[in-house]
Amino acid sequence: MPTDIHAEPVAPKVNGIRRHRRYLFSVPFTVQHLLAEGSSRTHGMTLEISEGGMSAIVQGDLRIGEIADVDIPLPAGPLSALAIVRHKTAGHFGFEFLGLSPAERQQLSASTKLLLPHRGTLMGAFGV
Repeated sequence: MPTDIHAEPVAPKVNGIRRHRRYLFSVPFTVQHLLAEGSSRTHGMTLEISEGGMSAIVQGDLRIGEIADVDIPLPAGPLSALAIVRHKTAGHFGFEFLGLSPAERQQLSASTKLLLPHRGTLMGAFGV
């Protein structure tokens, strides 16, 4: 199924906390909960992505500190990675990617470079 990719760079925080530039990036993805009592699969929609993580809306609930396997269709090819939930607010979750291989890091880097030409497309859809 083809995915329409729209992105816009989001500036790093002014106080310099962010290590990686973020990009608006909205695609459906899957999340495999890796809970001690079992695992379950759910779906979500990415909101932003960077070389270090992503934010997303996810069906169901995840706990801060929970580790999940995420499958994301990136412009440079699909990525399956472990991610830890760093924050959550009413269905909105922040994930940090864990243990990425050099090839996976390169794939994320290549993907974010492909997103640069799509400035303003997503925000324009919301009248911003």
